[in-house]
Amino acid sequence: MVALPTLSLLLLLPTLALGSHNSPLEQRSPVRNHQHRARAGAFNHIHARSYPGSIEEKMAKKALGKELAKRKADPSKCRVRNSTWTAATFRLSGSTSTVISSNSSVTSTTSLASSTSAVASSTTDATTTTSSANVDGAQAWAAPTSSDTPAPAKTSASTTPPSSGGWSSATPNGNKAGVSAGDSLPYLKGKLGWWYDWSPNPSGDAGGAVAVPMIWGGGTADGEDAVRLSSFQSMGSVPQYIIGFEEPDCPAGSGSAGMDVETGIHLWNQDVAPKGDAGSYLVSPSMCKQAAESGWLQPFLDGVTRKPDAINVHCNKVDRAGIEEVLNHYAKYGLPLWITEFACVDDQNGFTPCTDQAQIDSFINTAVEIFESDSRVAAYAYSNGYGLGNVWPMMSGGSLSASGQTYLNAISKYH
Repeated sequence: MVALPTLSLLLLLPTLALGSHNSPLEQRSPVRNHQHRARAGAFNHIHARSYPGSIEEKMAKKALGKELAKRKADPSKCRVRNSTWTAATFRLSGSTSTVISSNSSVTSTTSLASSTSAVASSTTDATTTTSSANVDGAQAWAAPTSSDTPAPAKTSASTTPPSSGGWSSATPNGNKAGVSAGDSLPYLKGKLGWWYDWSPNPSGDAGGAVAVPMIWGGGTADGEDAVRLSSFQSMGSVPQYIIGFEEPDCPAGSGSAGMDVETGIHLWNQDVAPKGDAGSYLVSPSMCKQAAESGWLQPFLDGVTRKPDAINVHCNKVDRAGIEEVLNHYAKYGLPLWITEFACVDDQNGFTPCTDQAQIDSFINTAVEIFESDSRVAAYAYSNGYGLGNVWPMMSGGSLSASGQTYLNAISKYH
């Protein structure tokens, strides 16, 4: 026998083995055939396994990566379909945080802003500091009722947040009720949120009510106007609130400042805007023509460098319809309304103060009810100015008049 090298012998063994399985003898032996199939079947499940790093797994991962790449998703942060999601917290511009959460499962047919999502505004957290210059420009958010993206719901009727301050700071002490002039203050203590007397330095004791200074005019209407302007310009402090010019759209005299728009813009930018930038809440000039005003306020608002935070309104009417006409007109400016003067006056043909006590009482109660319930109104004040007759003034003989008592009773229902 010729000796074969060991390597050649090893290479020949598979051929010999296959030959033995295909021999005519084995073909005639069912037992041997059965044993062969049993041995081969024992290894079939091993061949079918997918080991880590196998070509099948690599291809699956590659396909998943392509799908995620199309959606620009991070595969390490993806959520499995039909699993619940956790709450997300957002920070709005200002001191209010908003939390959006959901208890619903999210599928391909359910959007993030589904009707089961609850949206709520939380209070300012302990790490947020609120300054007087920027109190709460943030808006409250309402729960969506459809799959649309949640939209802001104003805390007041369809308005833009003020440039500084905010809706909560628009109402002094959170109490809308106020009064002009200080004679009645001893009788109204504890019922008022604010008051003023047309001067830069209101004097009087109103308890906790805020005394609001005013820049009355341009210093040219009369001697008192000049003194008031000089006093305002020498004010070193930054008051919480400032009321703008007194009816500059009407000629000087009879209680109106009377100045052109250019003068108003100049004085505002020079003397009032810096106070607003420092933190004061600014109320615009008032218009004597009420809902008929035109040609003064809008150009003024367009020209000033620091816009007011609220619109100053004078309301001299005799009934509900007249009051609502004035409010609806000034609401177009999109800012909170400060009714710095309201009185019972027939202005259809001139300026005729009411003299009937029953009519005055009805007007006072109606006005207070409207001002308190209308979210567009941030503050209102009973007018104690000149030229309002003998029945309207709040004081008579050193004590409250019948009209003054009616006003006290009306605001006492709310404060």
